[in-house]
Amino acid sequence: MNEKYGKCAACPFRTEERLCRIPDGRAPKDCSTTIYEAQISQAVQKMEQQKDLMEFARQAALQEAACYGESPYDPAKRMPLKPRILEIIEFARRMDYRRLGLAFCIGLKNEAAALDTILTSHGFEVVSVCCKVGGVDKCFLGLTEDEKIHCGHESMCNPVAQAAILNKEKTDLNLMLGLCVGHDSLFIKFAQAPVTVVAVKDRLLGHNPLAALYSGYFAYLKK
Repeated sequence: MNEKYGKCAACPFRTEERLCRIPDGRAPKDCSTTIYEAQISQAVQKMEQQKDLMEFARQAALQEAACYGESPYDPAKRMPLKPRILEIIEFARRMDYRRLGLAFCIGLKNEAAALDTILTSHGFEVVSVCCKVGGVDKCFLGLTEDEKIHCGHESMCNPVAQAAILNKEKTDLNLMLGLCVGHDSLFIKFAQAPVTVVAVKDRLLGHNPLAALYSGYFAYLKK
């Protein structure tokens, strides 16, 4: 283990004065920009050597810029213009993607149906697969009846199968909607096409996990 390792999240300096933002910026001793110079250089070289990777990153940067506009209150400032779903649609068009995969949690079936309607209306072919595909009982995972949410047959979430199905259908880009913690990791691990997230699962906070950081719940979590 290195004596120093990246602690960007704990950087004490203001965003606009950090080394990662300006060439002569300020940096603490555990700044990732200074500690990992070799890894950063290797990453840049990899992008230079792989044209498809460079183009993907270029289009992502263009999409990022396209999501801001001039503020009507202060011309010197930029304001956000688009929700994430529109960003995904525009990025897919930038990359000339036609077939989109939609891996979703069955608990968000209504949201998945609405998203499918939107994407289809924009001319995309959508291959969708829910988390319970296959109907394999949780007993397969070695769970006992008292370890299930409900007694009797309870289908397990099957993100590996979701990925396999979308791989078979040769999707250009996969959208992940509401998969559970752990299940999302498995889907990303086994999916062959690039993956982007529409929304994550948060059963308590309406699928908005950052609400825990913006509310009194934050003090509870620190304990």
